Amino acid sequence: MLEGKTALITGCLKGIGYEAMQLFARSGANILACCQHQDPAWEASRQQLAEEAGVTITPFYFDMANAEEIRSAMKQLAAQKHKVDILLNIAGIAQDSLFQMTTLDSMRSVFDVNFFSQMLITQYASKLMARQESGSIVNVSSISAIDGNAGQISYSCSKAALIGATKTLATELAEHNIRVNAIAPGVIKTGMTTALPAAALENLCARIPMKRMGLPCEVAGVMLFLASDLSSYITGQVLRVDGGIG
Repeated sequence: MLEGKTALITGCLKGIGYEAMQLFARSGANILACCQHQDPAWEASRQQLAEEAGVTITPFYFDMANAEEIRSAMKQLAAQKHKVDILLNIAGIAQDSLFQMTTLDSMRSVFDVNFFSQMLITQYASKLMARQESGSIVNVSSISAIDGNAGQISYSCSKAALIGATKTLATELAEHNIRVNAIAPGVIKTGMTTALPAAALENLCARIPMKRMGLPCEVAGVMLFLASDLSSYITGQVLRVDGGIG
């Protein structure tokens, strides 16, 4: 489905980002894999995946909270003459606390990773896409950005900012044949959710009509649809992947 395409993916070390890297590579895309740090097990997995899928997987290591490291990585990417057909903004963090207990420094640190870093990467990637007059950008927001969630003021607001950016960039970049969409996952089985107390997790799942958490691969499948030509007339949309909880 993506043969000949190149996908720039953030958050590839684990969770949704790792599953997206796997699915997109097996769908024929070359991968520019952004990770926070090197990991021997991930390196071995990356090399095996590239060999099995017959694609290239090029790692870029940087801290999503460090703008200078991001700029350096993106300049390196451009200097190596990589094209970018697809951008998946997946990496994110949560620092949960009730509003009255949340400091501005904590809010800023979450926004740095969940929003500002994504926008900086998108600036570089969209310039490359504009030169070739095509591209697809998929931002990972959250249902908490739409519905709200007690104790997640920083996370919810940072993910809501991504939705605003998605709609704005969809209108700005359409003239270059670049589509911009967002996904709003619900309760997905990642390290972020499994770290919750068992009672809280059980209560969350009880509210889901499908009565289970979603899997990272199920979110990655929706990304594949939005990144591919199957969604060639879709832009500026936010697609919930939540098991019906909405």
